Amino acid sequence: MAGTQSAPVRGWPATAAELVAVQEALAAANPEPWRLESGPRAVGGVFVCFARGGPGPGAAGDPGWAAAAVLGAHAAPCIAVVRGAAPAPYLPGLLALREGALLEAAVQRLAARPDVLLVNATGRDHPRRAGLALHLGAVLDLPTVGVTARPLLATGTLPADAPGATSPLGIDGETVACWLRLRRGVAPLVVHPGWRTDLAAAVAVVVAAAGRARTPEPLRQARRAAREARAAGR
Repeated sequence: MAGTQSAPVRGWPATAAELVAVQEALAAANPEPWRLESGPRAVGGVFVCFARGGPGPGAAGDPGWAAAAVLGAHAAPCIAVVRGAAPAPYLPGLLALREGALLEAAVQRLAARPDVLLVNATGRDHPRRAGLALHLGAVLDLPTVGVTARPLLATGTLPADAPGATSPLGIDGETVACWLRLRRGVAPLVVHPGWRTDLAAAVAVVVAAAGRARTPEPLRQARRAAREARAAGR
């Protein structure tokens, strides 16, 4: 039923089969929509990176560093970093097994809770229409927006070369994300609706969080903090 609030997901699956079942349930969920209201908002970003130089795309046990950042209208950024081991190897479409728990831990360590969270992962652009950006929001019970450099499965034409230009990205005729160009002459980003956000709200959040760089500022701050912690071995 439209507008029905779905219960948040608790914990993270331990196996691929368990995760697939959760993803299918999340894809069918219909939580209460969230809207970006006027006035100051605390926008967060979260990012995880792993130790360099390992064989293959990533193995279970790889050291990982996850960082979360929150930027308010007038306050200095609030940043938290956690270190841990990847519970699983990298598996396409099953990123939550590897990254979910680390990302959740970083957000939970923040001194200030964001109103909405930017995640370097997809939402509905996913084999089961439930990527990590959506899954993390359900676990945290927090509206989320995915931001990636390229689509996963969706296709569509690039937007016009003008600030704020968008163009849809779809799978089998369904719009699941969009290209968004923040600055003229700069490659566009892919914006993914996540938990409790639709495409319009997702684009509005990314535009509001944009700084001088291509990556929205809360996500850029989280990425920098995670990489600095990795470089320092903390």
